[in-house]
Amino acid sequence: MARGLRDAGMEVIYTGLHQTPEQIVRTALAEDAHAIGLSVLSGAHMTLFARVLELLAAEGAGDIVVFGGGIIPEADRGPLAELGVAQVFTPGATMTEIVEWTRAHVTPSALT
Repeated sequence: MARGLRDAGMEVIYTGLHQTPEQIVRTALAEDAHAIGLSVLSGAHMTLFARVLELLAAEGAGDIVVFGGGIIPEADRGPLAELGVAQVFTPGATMTEIVEWTRAHVTPSALT
């Protein structure tokens, strides 16, 4: 996904695999990110998304758009949205769909 967003002209800071929520939020704040995209294949999506959102709120950065994807059951998508996850892409989502959503929802003006 990072490469696809870069190829679409977006600035992407890829932090690599197995980053903790604390590392992810620290990097987002240091880089003045407009969004955080998480790929979760481990089944820990409820815990990881919740912790990232909690840390962002604690830092006064709740305006950073959090989205992600992976193998996330349909039953968990509503609760993730309630937590504040803006969008969940599941297997089969196209890069075009992800780029179009990102362009529509992640802009500097969306942060005001």
